[in-house]
Amino acid sequence: MTTAREIMTPGARCVSTEESVRDAANRLAELDVGALPICGNDNRLKGLITDRDIVVRVLARGKDPRAVHVGELAQGEAVTVGADDDAHEVLRTMTRHRVRRLPVIDGHTLVGMVSQADVARSLDNADVGELVAALSASD
Repeated sequence: MTTAREIMTPGARCVSTEESVRDAANRLAELDVGALPICGNDNRLKGLITDRDIVVRVLARGKDPRAVHVGELAQGEAVTVGADDDAHEVLRTMTRHRVRRLPVIDGHTLVGMVSQADVARSLDNADVGELVAALSASD
C-alpha cells in the first residue's frame, strides 16, 4: 500500500494568518509553488492560499495585497489527508472536494503537501484520469 507520506512533497512551509497577501505572493514565487498552507498562531492548519485566490479575491476586486491578511482568505475547515492514508484515499479526497493540492497531516502537524502531479506519478492512468476529469468538470 502506497501512503500519502510516500508520495507527498515534504517540508511544506506555512504562511501565517497575520501575514499580508503580498508576503504570501512573494513566498509562492520564492518557492515556485501554486499554493501555501495557512497556519494560525497555534501552528494549526487554517486553510490554503493559492495564486488564484490572490488574483481573483484580492487583485481583481481592487484590494491592496499589502493591506489584506492571509487569514481573511481562509474559508471553512481545510481539506486534508492523513500521512498514513492510502494513495487511493488521497485520490478520492481530491476528487470529492475537487482540489488539486492537499495538505498532509500527522496528528495535527503539517508534514507535507500532495499535488495532482504527485498522485499522477504514483497511481495508474485510469485512476488519474478520473481525478483530472473531476477537476476539469464545470459546476
